[in-house]
Amino acid sequence: MTASATPTATGGHPQRWLILGVICLAQLTVLLDNTVLSVAIPSLTTELHASTSDIQWMINAYSLVQSGLLLTAGNAADRYGRKKLLAVGLALFGLGSLAAGLAGSTAQLIAARAGMGVGGALLMTTTLAVVMQIFDDSERVKAIALWATVSSLGFAAGPLIGGVILEHFWWGMIFLINIPVAVIGLVAVLKLVPESKNPQGDRPDLMGALLSTVGMTAAVYAIITGPEHGWTSGEVLLPAAIGVVVLAAFALWELRTPYPMLDMHFFRNQKFVGAVAGAILVMFGMGGSMFLLTQHLQFVLGYEPLEAGLRMAPLALTVVLLNLTGVGPRIVMKLGTPLTVTVGMTLVAAGLASIALVGGGTDGTYGGMLLGLVLMGTGLAVSNPAMANAIMSAIPPEKAGVGAGVNGTLAEFGNGLGVAVLGAVLNARFAALVTVTAASLPAALAAAGDDAERARISDAFASGLQTSQLVGAVAVLAGGLLAALLLKRAERAEQSAAPEAVIAA
Repeated sequence: MTASATPTATGGHPQRWLILGVICLAQLTVLLDNTVLSVAIPSLTTELHASTSDIQWMINAYSLVQSGLLLTAGNAADRYGRKKLLAVGLALFGLGSLAAGLAGSTAQLIAARAGMGVGGALLMTTTLAVVMQIFDDSERVKAIALWATVSSLGFAAGPLIGGVILEHFWWGMIFLINIPVAVIGLVAVLKLVPESKNPQGDRPDLMGALLSTVGMTAAVYAIITGPEHGWTSGEVLLPAAIGVVVLAAFALWELRTPYPMLDMHFFRNQKFVGAVAGAILVMFGMGGSMFLLTQHLQFVLGYEPLEAGLRMAPLALTVVLLNLTGVGPRIVMKLGTPLTVTVGMTLVAAGLASIALVGGGTDGTYGGMLLGLVLMGTGLAVSNPAMANAIMSAIPPEKAGVGAGVNGTLAEFGNGLGVAVLGAVLNARFAALVTVTAASLPAALAAAGDDAERARISDAFASGLQTSQLVGAVAVLAGGLLAALLLKRAERAEQSAAPEAVIAA
């Protein structure tokens, strides 16, 4: 770590809170792009003649590239400088946004989204790593809570911001709006953020970078294409097998190389594994839920993009309110990490169940959905800071970029998995109830012969939504209990090891 990034005795870098604001601006830009596209689905379906598979690729091309590059990006940030890579990431993200906004076909938009994923990977790894460097232990939980608040805000506020933009402009503006934000963030990063890097200067692990990128990309590709081609088809099984084999080779290589990109011994730490399990399954439920809910609000209940975004806003508002008032960090301090994760993920699961059972029908009621969004927002505000802090505190500070890469990789993996699996559950339930040949729900509704048939199609989609949300709720609840169990065991192991260390000293 360079001298300019070293925390002071008074709690961290003297400009740490201003720097945190800059970091959060960069983080917000990336995370908004994960969800802002969802409300543009009807516009893209109409103007670019996009099929359901095209839409899924527009959404997932970004996550696919990010997932494949996050570990490599984190390792590069640790070695070459986190400030430097943060600036490069903002520049690449801005250029990718320009290409996406001017795209004239589905193929061009998918390619531009993939390019944005490169910049996004650099930003996702460096923002959290810088937070870990400039705050000391006394303020780190609070700083991570604010970072997580912006993460949740970006994830949940995308539909609202997208709705406002689409109310007045064409769909390309949801990408072009990123450019001034990226420019402001780039200037602020270059002026304010201190440089930091791993002082050991390990040699780059090029083979590890290659294996991790190929393995993660193949695995996520299989997950994304599963609903389209069928989980037992060659188009899915081949990349899945490649992903498993290459990731296994990556693990073996990392165990043997003297300069590993990812120290596999981290996975012996139950605190690390527990937080990782929780992070994957929270994003599994949230990613799939947001993907489906925005379509339900517009296609089934008939809301305009802005109206749909406003109805999704309580999720983001709940997260912001609880964390900006310090409720999230105080709960972590009072209850401890294991119990906090249990409470938070139980609330997320309850929110998903509420949407499924009382908010997912076609009668136009919003109360059940509102209750579910508030419960999910509360759960995120409570659990996300605890899990992020657990992951990062289990990794040495000089490996903060890799730790952020692991955190981001698994979040993106969970998000892509949620979209694919819950989307597959929805499609299977939908196909079991009605028979249509159209490639998307709007096309199926348009091809319906009469109002009764359109009502059957809408009811079938709503039933598929309910089933998929319940699957997500079960997964999140199971993940919360598993994560809490592993975190509790890790705490007990640390407590039992402490007296032995004192005696040895």
